[in-house]
Amino acid sequence: MIIDRDVEIPMSDGIILKADIYRPETTQKVPVILAGGPYGKGVKYQEHYKRLWDSLVEMHPDVLKNSSKQYLTWETVDPEIWVPWGYACVRFDSRGAGRSEGYLDIFSPRETEDFAAVIEWSGSQEWSNGAVGLNGISYYAINQWQVAALKPKHLKAMIPWEGAADHYRDWARHGGILSNYFMEFWFPSQVLAIQNGNPAGPIDHWLSEERGEEHLSTGPKTLSERQRKESHSHTLENFRARELDDEWYQNRSPNWENVEVPFLSAASWAGFGLHPRGNFEAFTQAKSSEKWLEAHPGRHEEWFYLEYGMQLQKRFFDYYLKGEKNGWDSEPKVWLNLRRPFSNDVELRKENEWPLNRTNWTKLFIHADQGGSLKWEGSIKKSQIDFSAESRGITILSEPLEKETEITGPLVAKLFVSSSTMDCDIFITMQAFSETGNEVYFQGTVDPRTPLAQGWLRASHRKLDLEKSIFWRPYHSHDEKQMLIPNEVYELDIEIWPQSVILPKGYQIGINVSGQDFDRPGESVGDYMPCRGSGPFLHNDPYDRPKEIFGGNTTIYSGGIYNSYILLPIIPSN
Repeated sequence: MIIDRDVEIPMSDGIILKADIYRPETTQKVPVILAGGPYGKGVKYQEHYKRLWDSLVEMHPDVLKNSSKQYLTWETVDPEIWVPWGYACVRFDSRGAGRSEGYLDIFSPRETEDFAAVIEWSGSQEWSNGAVGLNGISYYAINQWQVAALKPKHLKAMIPWEGAADHYRDWARHGGILSNYFMEFWFPSQVLAIQNGNPAGPIDHWLSEERGEEHLSTGPKTLSERQRKESHSHTLENFRARELDDEWYQNRSPNWENVEVPFLSAASWAGFGLHPRGNFEAFTQAKSSEKWLEAHPGRHEEWFYLEYGMQLQKRFFDYYLKGEKNGWDSEPKVWLNLRRPFSNDVELRKENEWPLNRTNWTKLFIHADQGGSLKWEGSIKKSQIDFSAESRGITILSEPLEKETEITGPLVAKLFVSSSTMDCDIFITMQAFSETGNEVYFQGTVDPRTPLAQGWLRASHRKLDLEKSIFWRPYHSHDEKQMLIPNEVYELDIEIWPQSVILPKGYQIGINVSGQDFDRPGESVGDYMPCRGSGPFLHNDPYDRPKEIFGGNTTIYSGGIYNSYILLPIIPSN
């Protein structure tokens, strides 16, 4: 394997980005697997993310079994696997990150323009066959959607693995509510820690070994604290300052009409709070005619590195980047790994569309009387139930299921609500319970006890974009605030992110409705971040949610003209 480190790639404004290149020892031209971002091309997965790496190896001792794992970085492909498969692997530090100079502004138009330039550079090298594929997790997936919309000519295919897309709806503001907590710890620890010029950055062991002296992954120059503050954007402050979906967010989100490249969109069932909405939206909205959707459970980076995920990626790229006639083009467009309660086993089922055409869209009505219940029929009797926004809200259960029931697809809540104040935030969580009363939960991308599904909406953001809304996925415009008159009733349509579960006969469906993040009592089950059901994707910023507005009482109405319900995607048994 030929390794070239700190390769300089000039940008149109004179800024130099740095890349590491791993490629086969051959005279034949080879396709490129490319990834770029702010996490440091010279930062070892096993060191900077030691806790996560140790956990992955403990769960899967045979992970990447054909590799020494000595060239791994966080959320990118392993060159020791891909180079023998006949690919060049290019990893570059984005502008202002790692060893690349410039102003650090994550997901900005400038960063996306840089990415397109690196794609064209990679496809033009003498060792390249001109076919560039993008592959990576999270940040290295999000920026794929963005750059694909620029249509660089050497980009031939991509695999955004667990990648958000809509900067406003997927990440910054869920239903208009600021998602602050994740940004508060992620940005300093994973981005600013690797900012270019940081003298406390991790050592680049690979570069140091090659050159016989110590080199920082954030070098070669160091900047003062003041210089570093002046050299990066303040993303959370931008989130706080922008409650509505304005040009700043839109410039950091893809135009689906311009995304035409073939792609495989890999989603996590339990990643709500950040990524999966983008993966599902991409499949339904992107203009690409050659596109596939895959969905899986488990921890964030887990399935990317398991044999199933590796072979899936290889077969896709072999077809599009090497031109191998391996039958990929004949594969069904949707691959669903179906979940069952209290089991890590999954069933892979291939489908042809999303949502599934045979879906029986079924309303599960809220009955607010006598403490609340969920029933398959509505009521003519008007009733109501209320809760304090500062409490854990209310949990409403269905009757035991009369037969095994598969729920696979997006969900919607139709709620009629009033508030004692001029606004309220609605947090809705879908749960399920066994015959013995045990809650059904799954390993999430971060939280080990993730409920089935979640959705959010700020009542003043209830306005729908009727052109973009679909009955199974309401689309809120977030272009104006419509404040509430206290104690008046308002109709809310709440998007709940897609999920899949097969519930046995006798199980009960539960809906928790509250005015704050879903939160189980007791100790957090996470070892380094809050994990009480919503993981780190919390909405608890006092600036965004002042108590005098969002700390009142909320009332849910049912029956008569106020038939509140949950729309479930029930899949008939064969």
